[in-house]
Order: sequence, then structure tokens, then C-alpha cells
Amino acid sequence: MTRIVVGLGNPGPEYERTRHNVGFQVLDHVALHEGLLFRTARNLKDTSEGDPSLGGLPPYAGPKKFRFARSLDPDALWVKPETFMNLSGDVVGPLARWAQVEPADVMVVYDDLDLELGVLRLRPHGGAGGQKGMRSIIESLGTDRFPRLRVGIGRPRTDAARHVLEEFSAKELPDIEISLAEASEALLDWLHTGDIEKCMTRFHSRWNEGAG
Repeated sequence: MTRIVVGLGNPGPEYERTRHNVGFQVLDHVALHEGLLFRTARNLKDTSEGDPSLGGLPPYAGPKKFRFARSLDPDALWVKPETFMNLSGDVVGPLARWAQVEPADVMVVYDDLDLELGVLRLRPHGGAGGQKGMRSIIESLGTDRFPRLRVGIGRPRTDAARHVLEEFSAKELPDIEISLAEASEALLDWLHTGDIEKCMTRFHSRWNEGAG
């Protein structure tokens, strides 16, 4: 069964390495190590026609402002909306409905400035917590009952808007690289098992031990 993993961020090279683009960075880490290639949305029609696991679906005719990669083992669409963060739901809702994927099978990965750098948290559902991209997705899906993986980017020393658009310092890079690797492993585990509770138990235990 196809699942969707959505990484949140902003398009454009000026945002590529910023804290707010950690969701994109996690998916890029997966793509690098799993041999996946991100393509523009216009290629989704060709994928659906040539991929038996997406058989029976009509050609995708929804919003095209996203890039995607396809994996077959695990069976997933990896999606990076390019609508800018606050309008992420404009892509996620239509794409999930086209793929006939339930909200519980849509995982969203995003940065969280309320978590210290290096801290990760999986949750089966929940509110937006002030994150406008998540608010957009909740509105688009019509529910907050979908899993999410929050990646800590550290609390701001200045105002939050400036903080999320800053790049990680050289001192912070080793911690964020570890986070990207840990997040990638957790996503692949969830995709293989489909069991968010077991995934939470396994990875929170490891992450909490590492924090100690």
C-alpha cells in the first residue's frame, strides 16, 4: 500500500540550508542513501502509467508545485511541496486524495524550534502547534489525525522568524547531520511496518537514551 512522506520547506537555493528546510533535508538524505531521484510533478503522470502499484489511478491533474520521488520497497511517494511553507496543504490534500491515501498514511516531517537541536519526536496526530505549514495541511486534509516527525532546530536567541531562516552554524552541523540520519531511519521503519506506535516506542527509546 502506497504511503506518502511529506517534507516541509521553502523552494529556492536561498532557503536550501536554512533551519526551516529540515523537512526537505531529511527527504534529501533518504534519497541520497536509497538511490531515489526527485522529479517535477509533471512526471507523475508517466509514473502512474508505468507503475503497477499505482494502477487504476487517473492521471494526476492537481496542483503541480511539488517535487517527488518514488520508492517501491518501501512503497511510498516522497514529496517536497514548492508552494512555500505556509501553503503546503495546497499540495498535500489534493495529492493524498488522488493517490487514495488515508490521512493516517501521510507522514509529515518538519522543523520545530520548541525542540532543542538534535531532538526528534514522532507523534500519531496532533495540532499545528503554531506551525503554519502544518496548519495548512490539517485544513487541507480536514483532520489532524496523521503522523508527524518533528526535528528540533534549537530555540531562537533572536526572533523566531529570523531564527528559522538562518543556516546552521559549523558547530551545529554534526548534530543536525545525526538528526537527518536518525529521522531517515525512522521514516523507513514506519513505511515498512505501518505501525506508528511501535516506531515511536523503538525510536524514542533510542533517542532518549542518546540524550542521556
